Amino acid sequence: MVEFLFILLPVLILIVLVVFFYYVPFFLWISARVSGVSISLIQLFLMRIRKVPAQTIVRAMIEAHKAGLSEVNRDDLEAHYLAGGNVEKVVHALVSAAKANIELTFKMATAIDLAGRDVFQAVQMSVNPKVIDTPPVTAVAKDGIQLIAKARVTVRANIRQLVGGAGEDTVLARVGEGIVSSIGSSESHKQVLENPDSISKLVLKKGLDSGTAFEILSIDIADIDIGKNIGATLQIDQAQADKNIAQAKAEERRAMAIALEQENKAKAQEARARVIEAEAEVPKAMAEAFRNGNLGIMDYYRMKNMEADTTMREAIAKPIQQPDNK
Repeated sequence: MVEFLFILLPVLILIVLVVFFYYVPFFLWISARVSGVSISLIQLFLMRIRKVPAQTIVRAMIEAHKAGLSEVNRDDLEAHYLAGGNVEKVVHALVSAAKANIELTFKMATAIDLAGRDVFQAVQMSVNPKVIDTPPVTAVAKDGIQLIAKARVTVRANIRQLVGGAGEDTVLARVGEGIVSSIGSSESHKQVLENPDSISKLVLKKGLDSGTAFEILSIDIADIDIGKNIGATLQIDQAQADKNIAQAKAEERRAMAIALEQENKAKAQEARARVIEAEAEVPKAMAEAFRNGNLGIMDYYRMKNMEADTTMREAIAKPIQQPDNK
């Protein structure tokens, strides 16, 4: 029995020590005290109970204390962690901003972090501006020549507008719109090629960074290429369209003329049929006139002479056809 107690007692002591050092990070407390951070073992124990990583909080407090950030305290760090924030990045951003003389409070840093933006990267971008390459922007000058421009936009993060401010896509869209407007207002594409900086100056005057999370420092035209002659293409298309319209109208007039000709031929045939029908009634009328005594023999011969005279005159009036000597 005594031997069993001698074996069980060390095991129990070991279990108690493991549980104690798990819930009470004693060595972490010593590290904090040595670094000048005031925190008690009870607070570290309660962090374990609240499932807050004590090592992360203590490390952030040590970093803030060494950087002289007096506004950072344990309760705020725990609250930010429990809200889903990144404590380490917030403290890194505060230290970097303090070293770079950038005004950034703990409340603003946590708001930026909880908004889903990388606050540490934003501070770095405020110190070291970022260069954004725009995609090729196509525009047409007033002379109809198409130009394809590429620009490089140098931006710096605007800390005060990171929460609720527009991102890079909005800046690129506004810069592209400004380039299109600048090229479109140029009288000739040669002016743009000779003075590409005129695009940058005009675009910068429009205040494209308004309402965005960035401050535009410069817009530089990296490359301009000549595209198609859009004006000539449009004129050719217009001429082709006018030609097709004219052909359609001519075809319509031709169809109307053919229809009118067919109608006239039908009327002529109808008239000839009526003449033939009338001529067929002449002998009947003459016979009736003979029977009734309204037409005499002499009258009949005079009429035949007139017909013969008319036939002769028509024959004389016709041109003489020359024989074909082949």
